[in-house]
Amino acid sequence: MNDDSLIFINEKVSIPVSELRFRFSTSSGPGGQHANRSATRVTLLFDVAHSPSLDEAGRARLLDKLASRLDKDGVLQIDAQESRSQYRNRETAVLRFQLILANALKQPKRRRKTKPSRTAIEKRLANKKKRGRRKQERRQTWD
Repeated sequence: MNDDSLIFINEKVSIPVSELRFRFSTSSGPGGQHANRSATRVTLLFDVAHSPSLDEAGRARLLDKLASRLDKDGVLQIDAQESRSQYRNRETAVLRFQLILANALKQPKRRRKTKPSRTAIEKRLANKKKRGRRKQERRQTWD
């Protein structure tokens, strides 16, 4: 990945790789000597609160939707440690980053108010009357 390349989130938003920071550390799990010595775990850091690539509406949406994933400074952290390769973990972290941002930036569809049809209302009321009559017939009458 070049520092001048762009990561496409959706048709409106693309983020330069230079805005992302990567931190590397030793990964957990099996691997013996290799896992203990090589820093293959990748933590991707993206400053949502101060990114120049985001417009104000997008930033506000991300800060709201990703609030549970952001630290107090508004930085998004994504960890990847599935592979024994630092390069593959870095690619995995970037793919996750794209998915997370794309899903958070999606506009929810507006709900259209609907009204039940006259026949649906009549059917419902007829069923209620029928059920009520059935229950009334079950009652015991005391003479």
